[in-house]
Amino acid sequence: MTQLLEAPPGLKGVVTAETTIGDVRGEEGFYHYRQYDAIELARERTFEEVWCLLRDGELPGPGRLAAFTGQVAQARRFSPRVAGSLAAVAALARDDQPLQALRAAYDLVVLDGHLRPWLDIDAAELAAQALAAGAVFPTLVIALYRLARGQELIEPRADLGHAANYLYMLEGQEPSPARVRALESYLISTIDHGFSASTFTARVVASTGADLGSAVLAALGSLSGPLHGGAPSRVLDMLDEIGTPDRAGHWIRDTIAGGGIVMGFGHAVYRTADPRNTMLRTVAEELGSPRLEFAETVERAALAVFRDLRPGLPIYANVEFYASLVLDAIGLPRELFTPTFAVSRVIGWTAHIIEQTKNNKILRPSARYVGPPPGSA
Repeated sequence: MTQLLEAPPGLKGVVTAETTIGDVRGEEGFYHYRQYDAIELARERTFEEVWCLLRDGELPGPGRLAAFTGQVAQARRFSPRVAGSLAAVAALARDDQPLQALRAAYDLVVLDGHLRPWLDIDAAELAAQALAAGAVFPTLVIALYRLARGQELIEPRADLGHAANYLYMLEGQEPSPARVRALESYLISTIDHGFSASTFTARVVASTGADLGSAVLAALGSLSGPLHGGAPSRVLDMLDEIGTPDRAGHWIRDTIAGGGIVMGFGHAVYRTADPRNTMLRTVAEELGSPRLEFAETVERAALAVFRDLRPGLPIYANVEFYASLVLDAIGLPRELFTPTFAVSRVIGWTAHIIEQTKNNKILRPSARYVGPPPGSA
């Protein structure tokens, strides 16, 4: 009989695989991609450079970066067959279902591309599929947003980088360097973050030998939960509901006492300040966010209430708190906050999917049965 090993709820602290992609050191408030500090990359590098780092294992030189950027530009467009179906997807989805719409749209791309199980293709084809997924996600997100509002689609431009092109397709005009740099900082900082729920989901599906598209779609489903990827827009909703600085402490205390969730606080790994949040607060300041002073007041009030009601529990603001201000100051509508997270995180998902295939073992944990004994009915 196989001996069962007990694991904590949520698999917290359980190592299920080895990775060279990156790591999160929750006690230190630090995380990295490969051998590089992720925050330094977010502040100093372009999105394409970091994307190359996750794919190739090293930062690209000028020649490699130019070739890679050209490959991404070519893969941004979807086929006329997919384009003809997107309007129906956009019409079916409500404003509060952006990830559901993105799942349906990307599934069309997967079907159109006839993606096969990775066990049946070579590494080069799998890498091309991964690049295509990252390249087409921004185009799908913006296309769905515009179609839902009766607007014409704006074709992606090959001469613009990933972040700049995202804003260009949304608005139809070339964005300012400051907005592009701010969006790049956000996107880079959220590409990967250890074995989060969506990343682990992608690897579970990939471990079965499934096609890359199925693993990405499963990760998208995991991301749709507000406890994982849906918090940035909800942070702004919370700030709107609090309304004024004098209400912050009472609102937060009443919410916690009533069993509610204060969005943008707490993290499964960090036991100190979230480095992504610290960096994005600086980005929000650089953008001149009109909400920054109020948000800082709310943050201070929340930390004081948490220290009072839950002494000894290390709760800090997480990445979603100031990410909400950054995305808002860039000019993104709230409906696009979580899909924008997906635009970034799909790069990490596909890197993990490829890594899973290189030393694969199907992920199949056990459960302890605690129901009525057989034959007791």
